[in-house]
Amino acid sequence: MLQNIEEMQKLGKENVDLAMKSFGTVSKGFQAIAVEVADYSKKSFEDGTAVAEQLFGARTLDKAVEIQSAYFKSAYEGFVAEATKLGELYADLAKETYKPYEGLIGKFAVK
Repeated sequence: MLQNIEEMQKLGKENVDLAMKSFGTVSKGFQAIAVEVADYSKKSFEDGTAVAEQLFGARTLDKAVEIQSAYFKSAYEGFVAEATKLGELYADLAKETYKPYEGLIGKFAVK
């Protein structure tokens, strides 16, 4: 009976260690995602402000349309690139969060 209690305590400690490791990974991952989103937001705002200044300085309607078209194209390409990058960050986060549990799942699957 004493051996069963020790095994349960060991299993409980392992589970807590896995949970803490997973929590640390999730925390770091969300921090990286938050930094990435903040950087993108800042860059997007700066680009929009620069384009607004260019539009106010445009002398002709054709020039204004050209500036706006170029901005929309670059903004769309930037958004797609950022969405791809965020998708990769989320996928990496999921993989890293799952890693500590791989051994545990394998251990129970063998039994």
